[in-house]
Amino acid sequence: MGEPAAYWALLRGQARSQAAYRTSFAVDLVGNVGATVLDVLTVLVIFGVTRELGGFTLRESLVLVALTAVSFAVADLLVGNIERLPRYVRTGLFDAVLVRPLGALPQLLLMELPLRKLSRAAFGLTVYLVALRSAEIDWTPGRLLLAVVAPVAAVVFFGSVFVATATLSFRWVDSGELANSVTYGGRDFTSYPMTVYDGWFRALFAYGLGFAFVSYHPALALLGRADPLGLPAWVGRVSPAVALVAAALAAAAWRAGVRHYRSTGS
Repeated sequence: MGEPAAYWALLRGQARSQAAYRTSFAVDLVGNVGATVLDVLTVLVIFGVTRELGGFTLRESLVLVALTAVSFAVADLLVGNIERLPRYVRTGLFDAVLVRPLGALPQLLLMELPLRKLSRAAFGLTVYLVALRSAEIDWTPGRLLLAVVAPVAAVVFFGSVFVATATLSFRWVDSGELANSVTYGGRDFTSYPMTVYDGWFRALFAYGLGFAFVSYHPALALLGRADPLGLPAWVGRVSPAVALVAAALAAAAWRAGVRHYRSTGS
């Protein structure tokens, strides 16, 4: 059996096991939509008391939150399972992963793959499509391409953040809370215009860590708006390049972490 067939067998096994109890699986599917619903409702509640948020209207802000919602949901579905790495390291289960003739990272992503999160990804996509339509965008071929490429790049970026932060557990087993502060904190950060943040906080998260290129700058390009922070218009189209850099850094961090790993002996 080749590697692709082995990975496909792992995926099928996960799908069968999770769908075996249909009622429970259906409840999980419905329940997992809640996080994205709350993200959208939060924006609606804010605009119940103000007409603008950081200089952005409700329709413009919905493009931001929708782009974040769909990209984070898909990344969480595909890569979020890497959050279990600290437990695997602590219990010694990661040793079993390493001795198998398959890539360690793909194995971890397919082990206990949370298929229940499919509903969140589907709902996020629906919100994104509705937000794009309601924003009354002046569509051009370039903007159509960006509307497709931007969420894909954001998925790669968020996936890279998941992997990079998880590698902390190779050196510090109890690093889960720190990792979550970056992954889930980054999701919340990108749900709002960068203009609502200021000082070192915006500089660090928006441009030092690159979160501004997840939704803020692509949304500006889609909406045809100039950046209130003064950056040129072409910045809105560099999110794929930023995502590739993030993926390269995450891959390097993963390789270094695996080389550094020492069994707990559990």
